[in-house]
Amino acid sequence: MITMFGIKNCDTIKKARKWLEVEGIEYQFHDYKKDGLSAEMLDSWVKDLGWEALVNKRGTTWRKLPDEVKESIDQASAIQIMIDNTSIIKRPLLIDGGERKLLGFKAEDYQNFINS
Repeated sequence: MITMFGIKNCDTIKKARKWLEVEGIEYQFHDYKKDGLSAEMLDSWVKDLGWEALVNKRGTTWRKLPDEVKESIDQASAIQIMIDNTSIIKRPLLIDGGERKLLGFKAEDYQNFINS
């Protein structure tokens, strides 16, 4: 079973969910704001994907951070920032039952992920 992690109201999440539904792909949706996010879960993502990939530096949450925080960010501080501000996590994140992970949404990447 595929699980999509993200935030329900995110436009990219909406596009990704629509793509999965049109393709007839069953999935579960985990909303960070509603369902929470554990440090253990985030640690495993950081281990596999790297904190740099997970931190969305294009969004308003990143832009609202103080400059001194942005300039001195490292893995430990990034993890804490993501736990405190789940909106800063790049989305969507797909994880299949075999623990393969795909971050972001592009239809071609989704097609390859589903078919492999």
